Amino acid sequence: MSLREITVLTDIALITCIVQRGVADTIIEAAREAGAQGATVHFARGMGVRERLGVLGVAVEVEKEVIDIVVSNEQVERVFERMYLAGNLDTPGMGIMFITPLDKAATYIPPDVLEKFMADENKKTSKKS
Repeated sequence: MSLREITVLTDIALITCIVQRGVADTIIEAAREAGAQGATVHFARGMGVRERLGVLGVAVEVEKEVIDIVVSNEQVERVFERMYLAGNLDTPGMGIMFITPLDKAATYIPPDVLEKFMADENKKTSKKS
């Protein structure tokens, strides 16, 4: 029986972006151009001030796309800014974004990518000494 190891990622953050349906692809493309490796998108129903209609203030359910992207702390500001601009989030009613710091995450990392990462980390450590 072979031993299995967990590769744990640290110094990472989760960027979550909630937007109107149909906008996610544009935002994900901008995030990838800024260095993000991938994204998860799921659908949700939401309600905001702009969705209130009628005399009774009845809320209209509106479908949203929720984009989750995990990035390194070094990338987080650049990716966040590009996503914000691509989604036109400076326009009222377009959506909201937030960053959640993550303690750790684990996933499969191909051996060649892991070796490159470890080499880069060793270079950083030796420069600091």
